Amino acid sequence: MPARPLGRPHTAVEHVEPQPSDSGAQGPDRDPREPLALLLRDLRARPEGLSTREAENRLLVHGPNELLRRGRRRWWREIVAQLVHPLALLLWGAAALALAVGSPVVAIAVVIVIVLNAAFAFVQERQAERAIEALREFLPPQATVLRDGQRVEVEARLLVPGDVLVVVEGDRFPADARLLEGAVEVDMSSLTGESLPLFRSVDAAETPLPVLEAANLVFSGTSCTGGEALALVFATGMRTELGRIAALSERVERDPSPLERQVRKVAWLIAVIAVGVGLVFLALGIFVAGLSLRDAVNFAIGLLLGNVPEGLLPTITLSLALGVGVLARRGALVKRLSAVETLGSTTVICTDKTGTLTENRMRVTALWTLAGLVEEDAELGLKTPVGAPPGLRSLPPPLVALARAAGACNNAELAAADDASMDGASGDATEVALLAAATALGFGSTREGRKAGRRAHHHFDPSLKLMSTVDDEEGGRLVVHTKGAPESVLERCTSVVGADGAVRPLGAADRAAVAAAVDAFAGKGLRVLALARRALDPAAPLPSRREEVERDLELLGLAALFDPPRAEVADAVASCRAAGIRIIVVTGDHGLTAAEVARRVGIVGDRPTIVTGAELARMSDAELDAVLQREPDLIFARTSPEAKLRITDALRAHGEVVAMTGDGVNDAPALRRADIGVAMGLSGTDVAREAATMILTDDNFATIVTAVQEGRRVYDNVRKFVFYIFVHATPEVVPFLLFALSGGLVPLPLTALQILAIDLGTETLPALALGREAAEPGLMERPPRPRGEGVLTRALLWRAWGFLGIISAALVLAAFFAVLLRAGWSPGDATRAGSPLHHAYRQATTMTFLAIVVCQIGTALAARTERASLRSVGLFTNRLLLYGIAFEVAFAAAVTYAPPLQGVFGTAAPPVVLLPILLPFPLVVWGADELRRLAVRRRAAAIPPAELHGFKDPDQTAARVGVDADGGRNAPG
Repeated sequence: MPARPLGRPHTAVEHVEPQPSDSGAQGPDRDPREPLALLLRDLRARPEGLSTREAENRLLVHGPNELLRRGRRRWWREIVAQLVHPLALLLWGAAALALAVGSPVVAIAVVIVIVLNAAFAFVQERQAERAIEALREFLPPQATVLRDGQRVEVEARLLVPGDVLVVVEGDRFPADARLLEGAVEVDMSSLTGESLPLFRSVDAAETPLPVLEAANLVFSGTSCTGGEALALVFATGMRTELGRIAALSERVERDPSPLERQVRKVAWLIAVIAVGVGLVFLALGIFVAGLSLRDAVNFAIGLLLGNVPEGLLPTITLSLALGVGVLARRGALVKRLSAVETLGSTTVICTDKTGTLTENRMRVTALWTLAGLVEEDAELGLKTPVGAPPGLRSLPPPLVALARAAGACNNAELAAADDASMDGASGDATEVALLAAATALGFGSTREGRKAGRRAHHHFDPSLKLMSTVDDEEGGRLVVHTKGAPESVLERCTSVVGADGAVRPLGAADRAAVAAAVDAFAGKGLRVLALARRALDPAAPLPSRREEVERDLELLGLAALFDPPRAEVADAVASCRAAGIRIIVVTGDHGLTAAEVARRVGIVGDRPTIVTGAELARMSDAELDAVLQREPDLIFARTSPEAKLRITDALRAHGEVVAMTGDGVNDAPALRRADIGVAMGLSGTDVAREAATMILTDDNFATIVTAVQEGRRVYDNVRKFVFYIFVHATPEVVPFLLFALSGGLVPLPLTALQILAIDLGTETLPALALGREAAEPGLMERPPRPRGEGVLTRALLWRAWGFLGIISAALVLAAFFAVLLRAGWSPGDATRAGSPLHHAYRQATTMTFLAIVVCQIGTALAARTERASLRSVGLFTNRLLLYGIAFEVAFAAAVTYAPPLQGVFGTAAPPVVLLPILLPFPLVVWGADELRRLAVRRRAAAIPPAELHGFKDPDQTAARVGVDADGGRNAPG
């Protein structure tokens, strides 16, 4: 129905004056769907609007029309959180001890390490929670209302319940309101995720539908795409539907990622070990080695620094940041660094359908009339029936009439009137597809041409499931064109256009034929629309009531439409299946359509289980858990925001790592709750993008799978550089133990500042380069690792500390003693400053420092692979690692030979004749691990696959084949 002129509402309502004692308080018992007279009474409102004084009084009661945020993250709290991390606390203790015993240089160096770590982590990790701010942007800054009987513009934040809004095409609704007059088309996608504009009219029946489906209500944050109306505000601020979603999103807290939990757990483990070892050997230094308190404390600090991997946190942070960069280049913007690792442990992907699995480009795949079926042709658009000569005149008469109706009953616009391509088209996707099909058959139209010949327009009504236009045609004819759901159109049809173009009564056989065609299309997951017409008498008055227009129609035929799956999605789904990742479709679309798309891309088989939103609402938590565990092929259709959140919680309660996609405001709570919230960058709302952890710039499901693969690669590489860092804890700690156990007869082979030079200088760049290693073969052919599996395993620690660590420690001590013995040192000889052997002692500690550095080179080469040989991946394939090795050699040379650095780190250039001793150290370290990996591969190949995979405990498998326990990563194959 055309929008009525604005003014007094045509609906009779009870006129109730507002009472001074009642400010129209919003209460939870008010139902905006109640009869309009009652709603006006409850709100103490009137159709002419409020007075200015009354509006000001109500503003004091209800507060501004704003979305509020309960609490904000404070930057200082985030910095404090970095400064009280377990590893940071340990270093604070070391700095305090060093200062207490008069070693300010050591204390300052340790504090600098703490501050740099905290600052770097703060800059990289700080992500402001701006979802509520994005929601605020959905509210327009100004609104037109009736105040004191006059139209005035006010700030939207000053709206109160009882205000009467004046809304025209292009406006955004600033509050929830009930229509008083007129009719509008509303874009509800920000709330419901549905792209189809909905018709809202004051004439809509007052039925007990869900609030969002009530045909006479409009909501905050939605847009008016057509028409004009007066509307009565019944909810503002946080009491609106938008506010409800904001509150729900605000209550959802983000849990730490698996990596964050594991790093914290490892940090506490290291802290306990470091403190325990430090206390034990502090006592040994004082009571066994006979050290002074200052020397004993410095000794304990050295042990503590040797056990604490100072570079671990910045290295992990930088590696994750590099992963973020790789994902950004591949179409996935990750907002939180730790999310990169979480992606790698994803076990379930809950994906939407439209635009994610599909192209979000609806197209007509078939047209059906009593003259037969016309199917899509990939190259020609639509082809004529087999055997028909080319040319428009060869089209059957009912197909011609159907094409005319599809072009006339339409509000879309193509890039060119004679171009059936949908590139550059505007309008609803369904109407664009129908117009493209009509154009392909020669009956296209422009928006201006339709407007010039259109006599009336009855918008699409979701309750009627119909849209109609009254159009002038050639020859002075006046024709009603109607399209809509087949069942709705058939109800209003009394005749049908036969194969020869003659109109005849619609008989039972014809209805059966239509029903069979509809069932056939529906079985393929296609959306079906019926089209009909009726000729009007041009001389008679135009019918004013919709029901008078949409009656006694002539059925023309059916149009079947489909949003095709993206070509790359099927391969991505196959990769997920191979990787043991489950995919569940959670969509607001119809279940049959979603099932067909999911079947085509391989997510489900021929008999999936479809659970509607209504069915889910009736399920108990136990029943939902049972469905999730029992049904492998599962689709949730017509879901609500609460439903998505509930599904996410149920999956996470079973230990699943969940990635959830979404694009609407209504998806924000679930996106925040999921381990990985994935928002659409093209079609998504600002709210969804702010609430999500990852944004797909191409809205493509395949990009999610790419991100999972990258996450797994990053996690593997995190383990590689953690292994690399931990190897050197042994050669850093063993010299201190030798000093203590010898009772001070052997001087300290390494100083605390030299340890810092290793952990933060020579070690960092090669560790970062290991974070850029390419994925090892079979990365996406192994199951996801368990949610609770740590970065560190017993096998990794044994390889790091017990194998390569011991070998490196032996080589390092050999280099230390080579320098001292060459200088004539004997156990117990004095090496303090001023003694004859002091310079030789500094040369020996420098040799220890250099020996650890060259052992790092061998460790870096060994760490590049878990099982494969270095030859299989190539020595020169990771150039960043080669650059990192070159840097650590140059840095070590500077510390050794540059006088300013010699004074800081207590180094002295070793005798040149002894430097060749260091040359074989990298080969020894790498070669030992290469032989170990060869033995691992041979043992794994000798174990029957059934026996290998029969182990229940991953560590048991690791012990059998001698590899890391990582959920099957190193299984043969």
